[in-house]
Amino acid sequence: MYCLGRTTTTSISSSNTTTGSSRDNATTTSITSTVWNQSLNLTIEAIAEQINNTNGGGMGIAIPCDLSQDGVIEGIIERVSKEQQGRLDVLVCAAYTVPTSSSSSSSDNLRDDFWNQSMDTWDAINGLGLRQVYAACRCAAPHMIQTATKYAESLSSTTTTMTPLICLISSFGGKSYTFNVAYGIGKAAVDRMARDMSYQLAKYGVATASLYPGLVQTEANLQMVKDGTWDSVSGNLDLSQGETPRFSGRAVTALLSLSHKELMKRSGSVQVVAELAKELDFTDTNGLQPPSIRSLQYLLPNFVFPQLEKETGQPVPDWIRTNVPDIRIPWSVFSAFGPPPEMVDNR
Repeated sequence: MYCLGRTTTTSISSSNTTTGSSRDNATTTSITSTVWNQSLNLTIEAIAEQINNTNGGGMGIAIPCDLSQDGVIEGIIERVSKEQQGRLDVLVCAAYTVPTSSSSSSSDNLRDDFWNQSMDTWDAINGLGLRQVYAACRCAAPHMIQTATKYAESLSSTTTTMTPLICLISSFGGKSYTFNVAYGIGKAAVDRMARDMSYQLAKYGVATASLYPGLVQTEANLQMVKDGTWDSVSGNLDLSQGETPRFSGRAVTALLSLSHKELMKRSGSVQVVAELAKELDFTDTNGLQPPSIRSLQYLLPNFVFPQLEKETGQPVPDWIRTNVPDIRIPWSVFSAFGPPPEMVDNR
């Protein structure tokens, strides 16, 4: 498994700019890295080491890269294909950039009106989270088609076989208003990318999926908690109750465990991590299965109950909080939701 990212052991020891090379020193890539909380040990080398130490005998290979630079991902995919004799089973696109004061004008705010935000906000969100996702898929597709062709003879609708999968990490912002206009456009576009690619890749036996994690304890989110900016950005959501990144990884593994016929039937669709956990029986690292963001178990405690308490001045009784059913709101209804109440009140 190849682990790509900007947060590396080298970047932490040498501040902001490092140079990473491929194992055979054939190429050199300049890395501009954001250094997150060093105590969290969230470098790509640490992730690769975790993979190496798994019971399943995995092999992790860390590749430092700055995906904001055009041409970088294409070079890495070509390297992977060469090292694996043309085989490329899975592509997971999870890279994303949060606009910060260093990447946008001082007047920009993540939750601001779009006409008050500079174009830097669009570029920060969609330059990497959309453009480079498309670049990665475009380059990876021929290699995954070649891989699928090699597997074609063993495919069966009744057995579990490896089906090449392109998994795009999106979010509920693709369905309902979240943060700002640029964010929603980017996530909706990622969903559409997965859908439209599935039409062209279906005849080659390559599947796609748009994966929706919930609230995730990413390195950037954990850093915002440390910096004291998380509450204002998230609307006071409790990150300690969030999903771990590994929960999304288990969702990808669960999808890959499906038969070729079942995975291809889902190809191009939105798959929610929390909903897959209940359907395919896996948990987060704490052994729990958190509710989907579109479930009443998530929406009522995080949005509805706080608003009721604010309006009435009375706490919602514990017997109500502990008996909220796990009922999922249909996508047609969920998509009609506007901003959370606190965003409207703070304008």
